[in-house]
Amino acid sequence: MSLTVAFSVAPASPDPDGSYAQAVAAAVRVVRESGLANETNAMFTNVEGEWDEVMAVVKAATMAVAAVSPRVSLVLKADLREGVTGALQSKVTSLEKHF
Repeated sequence: MSLTVAFSVAPASPDPDGSYAQAVAAAVRVVRESGLANETNAMFTNVEGEWDEVMAVVKAATMAVAAVSPRVSLVLKADLREGVTGALQSKVTSLEKHF
């Protein structure tokens, strides 16, 4: 099953400097090193691939944050469509045609 996921993972409390960036960067690093199609924006990281691959990456990214925080927040939204690839770009391309 093809899957596009938007997820956000963060520690429950910030670093001593008030930032979440270091822990979130560890999660994004896992995603980028996965080899799956992905993009990161100000709110979410999007990942595209087959169900088991994507969910394994989400779990590994979450565990990267859990390694530095005893409590982790995870928000996940998924779009499942059999046989669809390139959705990260094609959805935006389709939308832009209407402007």
